[in-house]
Amino acid sequence: MKNAMDILIEKIKQTNNPTVMGLDPRYEMIPEYIRKKYDETLEGISKAIIEFNKELIDATYDIIPAVKPQIAFYEMYGLEGMKAFEETCKYAKEKGMIVIADIKRGDIGTTAQAYSNAFLGKTKIGDKEESIYDVDFVTLNPYMGIDSIKPFIDDCKKYNKGVFILVKTSNPSSGDLQDVKLENGEEVYIKVAKLLEEWGKVLIGEYGYSSVAAVVGATYPKQLEEIRKVANHTYFLIPGYGAQGGKAEDIAYGFDKNKLGGIVNASRSLMCAYKSDLWKTKYTEEEFGKATREEAIRMRDELNSAIK
Repeated sequence: MKNAMDILIEKIKQTNNPTVMGLDPRYEMIPEYIRKKYDETLEGISKAIIEFNKELIDATYDIIPAVKPQIAFYEMYGLEGMKAFEETCKYAKEKGMIVIADIKRGDIGTTAQAYSNAFLGKTKIGDKEESIYDVDFVTLNPYMGIDSIKPFIDDCKKYNKGVFILVKTSNPSSGDLQDVKLENGEEVYIKVAKLLEEWGKVLIGEYGYSSVAAVVGATYPKQLEEIRKVANHTYFLIPGYGAQGGKAEDIAYGFDKNKLGGIVNASRSLMCAYKSDLWKTKYTEEEFGKATREEAIRMRDELNSAIK
């Protein structure tokens, strides 16, 4: 049986595109013509987000293998925002896309299990167990150690899901903790990468990669290369491309000789392509989906060229 990472890899190969589209819908990003359709209430904002996200998915589902909704941009609108999150995830899956819920959870014991039940596993309701959000992957913070990760790994085994665990993040202050050197001379991010390799041994699939995967930022190519050397069975989710300054040639360090090993996240550069200098003179805001599709193709070709 193929594991969750095999399924993602085959979707990447099918689309020839190692890209995941981040869906982080700030209200002001949404084209004005959509916002004008709805009241500026929590319910109205939720409906605008759903329409915006569905248009983005419709424009790209055949050329981008996965989406990554960041839950904070939905939680900030309360229950209505979470309805938008749920509908976005369901719609993307209906269109055949892999869904990576960017939730960055990191707690222990029954709390970790409850988080995992919500996103990867099932929740007991009466005499039945039901899937709640039922996404394919989640992001996790490993700061509390294996106690905070094991419930998710157990559900990955049981339900054929996957996790992306923070190793070296793309933000400027990540080095305050992640680059600290241990007594043996290793940086913390190398230690975490080695732990992931160990934790992921039970979930290695047909392509040699585990469903226990890593988040490694594009903005630190040297560290990306170092982590790849110690994490041969670990797939990378690579944020930081585009708006954060990560370049395609830097990202290539995360890939193997078969052009596998990473999936590159872009959020603003895809979602707001219609506002960019590259596409704003070609497309109106009503055609934002077409602009996103063109930018997705441009990004795909640039990445594939660099990875070669």
